[in-house]
Amino acid sequence: MRYRTYLIAAFATLSLIGGLSAYQKPFREYPALEYYAFPKPPDWQMKSEWVFGRLIYPAVVNYARWTMDYPRSDRHFSAGLRRLTRVQARSVEQPISLDDADDVYNWPFLYGVEVGYWNLTDEECRKLRDFLLRGGFFMCDDFHGTREWSNFMQSMSRVFPDRPVVDLDGKDAIFHTIFDLDDRYQVPGAQFLRSGRTFEHDGYEARWRGIYDDRGRLMVAICHNMDLGDSWEHADNPQYPEKYSALGFRIGVNYVIYAMTH
Repeated sequence: MRYRTYLIAAFATLSLIGGLSAYQKPFREYPALEYYAFPKPPDWQMKSEWVFGRLIYPAVVNYARWTMDYPRSDRHFSAGLRRLTRVQARSVEQPISLDDADDVYNWPFLYGVEVGYWNLTDEECRKLRDFLLRGGFFMCDDFHGTREWSNFMQSMSRVFPDRPVVDLDGKDAIFHTIFDLDDRYQVPGAQFLRSGRTFEHDGYEARWRGIYDDRGRLMVAICHNMDLGDSWEHADNPQYPEKYSALGFRIGVNYVIYAMTH
């Protein structure tokens, strides 16, 4: 009986993975602020069970801010996820616009960078809220200090006007899915190589925050006063300290596994 149960579970898992692969839309890419015509990995056309979804958003200044670190950061992270877990991650990312009909619902993990400059429309706020309440997960990163926090909240408070942003407890499951992240510290961007500072603006301390749904599931993981994207992007840069990339990858891996299991 137990063997039969295992077979049924395995078949269901394979069916789910096959279904996800079947409905994934074709890969697309855009010119970016830092990279243009970035080379694709040899296996970029292979389908998978997980894809790094990067949020396209309108910004208060410079629309292309959503492309910061893209696509090098995304591809380094996907490669790391493959190595550190058994998740079949696609080697290339997927840029996702909330204005593109219902496309966001095909990609349950969404990452937003430099959200201290985003400026969502009312319809985009509605779509993001619906995506999250249906089970989607949003991770945002690389914004710093009180001014960028204020601008971030101008949009996020319209996504969830009735749900508070809270500091995450160190005992939260998201910090213990794969790695136990009790000893977290501020992960700086590449500006650290010039300035020697781990902080930017007045963002002196890293803040791990989030928004929960009614069942206690973390829907929005907010990485304020840190730059995990740069820690992924510069993982192969010998000048960027390894300890920051190591923590950056562990945080990202935990967030992905949490998103897939909660």
